[in-house]
Amino acid sequence: MSELVVHGIPGSPFLRAVMALLEEKGAAYRFQAVAPGGQRSEAYRAMHPFTRVPVIQHGDFTLYETQAILRYFDAVFPGPTLQPENPRRAARMDQLMGISDWYFFPKVASPIVFQRVIGPALMGMTADEAVVAAAVPDAALCITTIKDILGDQAFLTGDSFTLADLHLYPQLFLFGLTPEGRNLIDGTLMATWMDRMAQRPSFQTTLPPPGLRDPV
Repeated sequence: MSELVVHGIPGSPFLRAVMALLEEKGAAYRFQAVAPGGQRSEAYRAMHPFTRVPVIQHGDFTLYETQAILRYFDAVFPGPTLQPENPRRAARMDQLMGISDWYFFPKVASPIVFQRVIGPALMGMTADEAVVAAAVPDAALCITTIKDILGDQAFLTGDSFTLADLHLYPQLFLFGLTPEGRNLIDGTLMATWMDRMAQRPSFQTTLPPPGLRDPV
């Protein structure tokens, strides 16, 4: 069987989604940690010209982009499929993953989670409150939109766990460590969903490193 290697920076929510899927599938893999900034090395650029994480190598096959990796793993490894057969549920899954990548991560996680969690923990920086405040309206819009889609369902697209849950939970976990995240999430059905996700063994075994898992 081809060796599977996952390259990424510990604590990355994109990396966590990929590793959690492998845990869900019970697939064997080797994790190759990348130090912050290491993704800009020439060796890493040879795998990922855009210098983001994660990257996977499955035998002679190299792949980047989290959504592509998640779909690939779901297709090649045995176990319950994590993509709905129902076309509308599948479309909703794709929509939620798009919301995460196009709106939540760049407009909410990058400014707020970086300023509140990543920067202080990894770089010793102090949060820029103006940057955080400017991102709060987008945070409210994203969280309200996701909560409306979730409704009172057990999972984001209905009654079964899908790639949407895998993709969004690591992002929302980090956001939930911040005061802004708690203000928007605590006491809502999204908080109930997050508690349900936190109990899954796949997420328990892929927790971020200390310093990136405690409320700030």
